[in-house]
Amino acid sequence: MSDRYLGFANSNLGRRLVDAFGLPSPAPLERWQAGRLRPVEGALVLGGGPLANQVEAIAARLTDELYSFAGTDLQAPAWVAGLGPKLKAVVFDASHLSDSDQLSQLREFFQPLVRSLAPSAHVVILGRPPEALDAPLASVAQRALEGFSRSLGKELRNGATAQLLYVAEDAHDQLEGALRFFLSPKSAFISGQVLRLQACASQVQDWTRPLAGRRALVTGAARGIGAAIAETLARDGAEVVLLDVPQAQQDLDALAGRLGGRALALDICANDAAAKLLEGLPEGIDIVVHNAGITRDKTLANMTPEYWDAVMAVNLKAPQVLTQALFDAGALGADARITLLASVSGIAGNRGQANYAASKAGLIGLAQAWAPTLAERGGSINAVAPGFIETHMTAAMPMALREAGRRLSSLGQGGQPQDVAEAVAWLSQPGSGAVNGQALRVCGQALMGA
Repeated sequence: MSDRYLGFANSNLGRRLVDAFGLPSPAPLERWQAGRLRPVEGALVLGGGPLANQVEAIAARLTDELYSFAGTDLQAPAWVAGLGPKLKAVVFDASHLSDSDQLSQLREFFQPLVRSLAPSAHVVILGRPPEALDAPLASVAQRALEGFSRSLGKELRNGATAQLLYVAEDAHDQLEGALRFFLSPKSAFISGQVLRLQACASQVQDWTRPLAGRRALVTGAARGIGAAIAETLARDGAEVVLLDVPQAQQDLDALAGRLGGRALALDICANDAAAKLLEGLPEGIDIVVHNAGITRDKTLANMTPEYWDAVMAVNLKAPQVLTQALFDAGALGADARITLLASVSGIAGNRGQANYAASKAGLIGLAQAWAPTLAERGGSINAVAPGFIETHMTAAMPMALREAGRRLSSLGQGGQPQDVAEAVAWLSQPGSGAVNGQALRVCGQALMGA
């Protein structure tokens, strides 16, 4: 469903009325298009501590236009406020900030930049995991970056986003993959997020097809977000196996035929689901995306056992059972990537969705619980938590709730299925084992939740 207000607010008349009445003014977001050559098409500016030098070493693979600002020992030409070009991407290394007095460098660096950002610009701040630091004052300073980065994300305009990446000392070689995602339109609907990068032995060999040679399973793949995930994984080179209920066989077959993949009609809640899944994956699987999910909304006072049990069975129990079966059977690749489709409702809760929110919070817990076990084999498991995404389900919502869902975020609009799919595709890359046991929100920095 299209967002008519978004189109109106960006028309000539709409802009005047929006400004006059102080209404929300969401900007059209730039999203990844086929044929794009660089993650950043425009000026990238670097600054801050020593990790900026690490980024400069790979910057030629990120952009054709590089500048430095307030950096140490950077070779790129200096960007001058008021004279330099509009900035499409910014990377600031704050990992060297070791006490609260040094946090003033954040203001000194970003204040001249925020008015010089191009539409749909992307800002990434780098830090060190506070829990890994021995010096208490340094840990405090690094923890402060979270409040700053999230506030910055809420102040940026014209579709710009801001993220914080805590980079472990042994994870420098995984910066490129993360920056290729967060500095590009692939992360258009992600802002205000905090992730930790850990050591990871796997590396992407071909950035044009980062999933080449990998087999991927997507549940709930017949339409909507699941179909978008399957399409994006196939675009990135994966061989896809598409799973959905037998009633969706026609749509499933059509999508599988278009993507050159394989359809697997299966009720994931059936008693023999695990056995049938293993039978359908004789060669094993490298990427698993647990996307299948349902809603049965009622306030708790009116919640029937049938509504509660159905949501728990599909959303939470099935991913647990199927993941365990794949692991026990040795069907998961040695460096498997598993993504669980959670929800911001599982983080913040939502009225009338106690069952749904509990199931989605459980998936985040599942990622945290399984992470150490998978890491021992080079694997990873993470949750992606979408916010308001333009799908058939949200199109059926009452208009007032639908508009509230769209506007109550820093980006002031709903996301697209592609936005969720891009996040899943990134987490499915070999090098994204650097992210493990974490939840990535794809919500435009929704005001609900952390």
